[in-house]
Amino acid sequence: MPTVCERLQNDVIEAGICTGCGACVALDQSCKAVMRDTPWGPCPSFETLSCDLPDLAWETCPGKGYDFIKLYNTHYGHLPENWLLGCFQKVRTGYSSIPEIRRGGASGGVISHTLVYLLENKLIDAAIIVQQGTPEPLLARAKIVRTSREILDAAQSIYIPVSTLDIFRALTPGERYAITCLPDQAAALRLLQQNDYEPAKQIKYVFGPYTGTALYPAAIESYLRGCGVKPDDKVVSLKWRAGEWPGYMEIRMASGRVLQSKKVYYNFLIPFFITRNSLQNMDFTNEFCDLSVGDAWSPRFEKLGGGYSVITTRSAEMESIISAMEKASLLVMTEEDPFKTLEMHGHMLDFKKRGGYIRNRWRRAFGKKAPRYGVRPVPLPVSRYLVEVVISSIFLVCGTRLARKMLECLPESFMGPMFDKLRLTWKRFSKPVKRKGLGTLLMEQESVND
Repeated sequence: MPTVCERLQNDVIEAGICTGCGACVALDQSCKAVMRDTPWGPCPSFETLSCDLPDLAWETCPGKGYDFIKLYNTHYGHLPENWLLGCFQKVRTGYSSIPEIRRGGASGGVISHTLVYLLENKLIDAAIIVQQGTPEPLLARAKIVRTSREILDAAQSIYIPVSTLDIFRALTPGERYAITCLPDQAAALRLLQQNDYEPAKQIKYVFGPYTGTALYPAAIESYLRGCGVKPDDKVVSLKWRAGEWPGYMEIRMASGRVLQSKKVYYNFLIPFFITRNSLQNMDFTNEFCDLSVGDAWSPRFEKLGGGYSVITTRSAEMESIISAMEKASLLVMTEEDPFKTLEMHGHMLDFKKRGGYIRNRWRRAFGKKAPRYGVRPVPLPVSRYLVEVVISSIFLVCGTRLARKMLECLPESFMGPMFDKLRLTWKRFSKPVKRKGLGTLLMEQESVND
């Protein structure tokens, strides 16, 4: 019978469905396993399969999937009222009242300010955050920070995969932590907590962004070549959301050259370098966090400017904390109709909930490994499958080596505006199909034959 290490290597890593969360590395009792950087994101390395991994490493691996229904019942004690939003206490829109924090964050600075609040009020001993530029400009790492300044210095979105759970090996016993992580990592963390893994139980608060698509690290190298950057001109800094909301990508080179691209423009990299996890994960709103935060994409907030967030509390304790911050005028917020806020992200919610299910089902139909989440979205009309044929075909063609090479021959000044126009045209064209039935979407138990 294969060992846990062999199963993960064969059925997850080599199968191309590893999310790079780092949970298996944290659980390696031999401490031989490490996360290695690759052009396609962080990947576990098991030292010729000699690591000592318990069964829990397989059970909690989000790459192979997890049972949404079971996890909801064990973590929240019930299923969600709305399968797009997940279980929640309240939904608000707002931002940090401190201009420095609001400007420094990718959106309204809510996660950064709440982490600072927890630290300053001694509700945690340290925070686990992710910071771009560590250990070098094009890479990002999870790190443990103990000061407000360190939290604010790490603000900003990051659009490449970063492992976070492997940092559990560095936690100090007895200390309390808050963590910021992605949906697959939050789910794995909850499973570790339920199985009494002590470092995971030290995590008292879980924060996470609404998570749509991410890019493989190779995207930036390709972008630089497309901009004519010479190989010996090294990157000295990278910001994904510099400037005023919604921000722009800024890359500073050793030569003094500065590359800038609007967020809506550099999204042209997505079809060519979208991560497998972006395509397979069915959780957009980070449903197993205590606090989930996303950009408030609506004409109302875009007109106001400055950066607004959708703020979703999911635990009674976090709701109490957010309410206290509002009363202390630390956060400026307005309570919203929870289900109305979903209209801001309808396109991506469909991409995750229905598109993710279809794509995973098709992978299995072609004999490839794909995660199972134990749920099937209903309704799932034939028209939605036809739309997915177009979407998946674009990703399939753009993801080829030839297409990526051709991309580097086209200037960003052309590709950015063109992609933005095509994106908006496609959204208008596909909206009737992608929104049809979305507001009443349900999840039913997935059949083993699906």
